[in-house]
Amino acid sequence: MTRAPYVGRFAPSPTGLLHAGSLVAALASWLDARAHGGAWLVRIEDLDTPRNVAGAAEAILGQLERCGLRPDGPVVRQSERTAVYEAALQRLLAVGRAFPCACSRRDLALAVAAPTAAASGTHGLERIYPGTCRAGLGGKRARSVRLLVEQRPGSGEAAVEWIDRRLGVQRQDVARLVGDFVLKRADGVFAYQLAVVVDDAAQGITDVVRGEDLADSTARQIFLQRLLGLPTPRYLHTPLVLAADGSKLSKQTGAQPIDLAEPLVALRAAGAVLGIDVSGTQVAGWLDSALHAWRERCVSAGDRPRA
Repeated sequence: MTRAPYVGRFAPSPTGLLHAGSLVAALASWLDARAHGGAWLVRIEDLDTPRNVAGAAEAILGQLERCGLRPDGPVVRQSERTAVYEAALQRLLAVGRAFPCACSRRDLALAVAAPTAAASGTHGLERIYPGTCRAGLGGKRARSVRLLVEQRPGSGEAAVEWIDRRLGVQRQDVARLVGDFVLKRADGVFAYQLAVVVDDAAQGITDVVRGEDLADSTARQIFLQRLLGLPTPRYLHTPLVLAADGSKLSKQTGAQPIDLAEPLVALRAAGAVLGIDVSGTQVAGWLDSALHAWRERCVSAGDRPRA
């Protein structure tokens, strides 16, 4: 079967400026698109309005420009696409794969702590939903909307296997390790998992290149793609930039914006994380050399990065 022409993307959230870790993801996604002769798009994931920083989206685009990373099409903003996410949500509700939930965070904390739910445990920082509202709200007001991950408990229908281009074969039982996850939050904001799946399909994304911290979300996204009848891209999760204490460098942990007084310095640092050590005295020349190195490592060598 012939693959669609390569379309990649970088999808930052405007909760702050790009830091060292986000530049690694931007550079890797740009290099991979260029190495495959494809298009590279930028999508601003600005749905989480309470956390957005005024002016950050435009500043991020300026940072990318300074680094020579220019998108091949118009920038898409999720805040302008809520009607599309609502349509997808209604499709899932109509076929019984989504349901309203009345539980607050406190309700869930108490339910998961109860003896009958103790086996569920937690996955990462997320408590696994104990199924409280699957059979109805019991007269309570709906707060959020959740995906019904398994129609028949224990059926294994939510066991997802996929191949990451760097990490290899990955497996996750979404029902056992995640549970019925949120599609629309209590504050009316559409969840990342739903929005990203809808947007990747709408933009024709064939390859997702992003940080390894998002690998854990991939099974949920593939599962949603299957339920909505959407194509599944190939995935490549890049190494993370770590803080001094070994934790992931992120905006939440106080990561500082990249210093673009000398963009070449920032690009070289990002390249080093990806295993790229090339020379160049100007941004354009360095990017050309980095692209040659990426082609050699990822395309000529069986399309599997070694970083």
